[in-house]
Amino acid sequence: MAALEGMRVLDMTQWEAGTSCTQCLAWLGADVVKVEQPETGDPGRGRPRGEELDAIYFVNWNSNKRSVTLDLSITEGREILLSMLPHYDVFVENYGPGVVEKLDIDYDVMRAIKPDIIYARIKGFGTSGPYSGYKSMDMVAQATGGAFAITGTADSPPMRPGPTIGDAGTGVQAALAIVAAWAQKLRTGEGQLVELSMQEAVTYYLRTATGGTHFGTQPSSRGGSGKNPFMRLYPSAPGGPNDYVFLMAANPRMQKATCDVIGKDLLSDPRFARSAARAENSEAMIEEIAEWTRQRTKREAMEAWGEAGVCAGSVYGLEELYTDPHLVERGFVHEIHHAHYGDIKLLGWPAKMSKSRVAISPAPLLGQHTDEVLKEDLGFGDGDIARLRAAGAIGSETSDVIQAAG
Repeated sequence: MAALEGMRVLDMTQWEAGTSCTQCLAWLGADVVKVEQPETGDPGRGRPRGEELDAIYFVNWNSNKRSVTLDLSITEGREILLSMLPHYDVFVENYGPGVVEKLDIDYDVMRAIKPDIIYARIKGFGTSGPYSGYKSMDMVAQATGGAFAITGTADSPPMRPGPTIGDAGTGVQAALAIVAAWAQKLRTGEGQLVELSMQEAVTYYLRTATGGTHFGTQPSSRGGSGKNPFMRLYPSAPGGPNDYVFLMAANPRMQKATCDVIGKDLLSDPRFARSAARAENSEAMIEEIAEWTRQRTKREAMEAWGEAGVCAGSVYGLEELYTDPHLVERGFVHEIHHAHYGDIKLLGWPAKMSKSRVAISPAPLLGQHTDEVLKEDLGFGDGDIARLRAAGAIGSETSDVIQAAG
């Protein structure tokens, strides 16, 4: 049995912040029905930019969902959505400011139809405050949440971070809040409004960096690869762009073990014996360690230090994640069949649960499950669906979508 079996989610999300949230719920067993605009769908598919195939971006964030196409600007399309609502526990949206209000499907409208609905909203800056009317995407959230300020080198401008924590980081927090709201609903019978600000969500990942700001110490600054010889990035053989290993010898035992592994008694050297001297001669100590790492591959360095109880990690290029023997052995790399792309690999969900398991299925084609869901939820027959399709309230026939994919 999947952990969230029985939870049904109406997913009106786009791009990444919302889709990552609903994908988390789907991977935990919820039945997620993605509501999309006919012909174009979630802009993350790439259709609005003229792409004929769903973008890999979309495929990565929408597995384990079903897709229904409804034109909510048409009265009948909106009425179908509201008729479906009583069959669901959760509604999730992350459209720009004012969009759901314009469509007249805000929280008050929906709870009048289903009083116990859990209505989740992800916005760039929330729904209140001076910035609430501003649009936002991942890097805007990271800039305003503080992540840029600590990324880069000391003498460089703030730098754009690599991971999309503004989007996916917010999505995971939203999923946790929804699960908590569902647990509360199971006890009380009451639904609620859940709201997340992407700016605020980013600050959660900076709590260590910001911790001393109001306690008399300086917040973290841009440290680049690290100034501390025991906590920094080191080059490795053969010298490619990702041939580096990060060393994080966080305590005296690890520091001694670091030196033992490389065969140098650096801590007995007067230049490095004490913290103050080590800071003054950091470049010399860094070179002593780098001399050893340059003669080894990043994995050899990681394994040597790791087996000695020292924290160290290879810098993996993104393509290496799919072939890393550790991730492969743990079953984290999944191979699935997608109608557009054939057999593809997807990275999995990191939480392993002993009594809940959900197989990963491919992201849906646009409107692939429209007929199926309308028949399940509303009891529509073929004639009803044909009439709605002729009126433009729903998208193309499922068979046409699948044939086009082939």
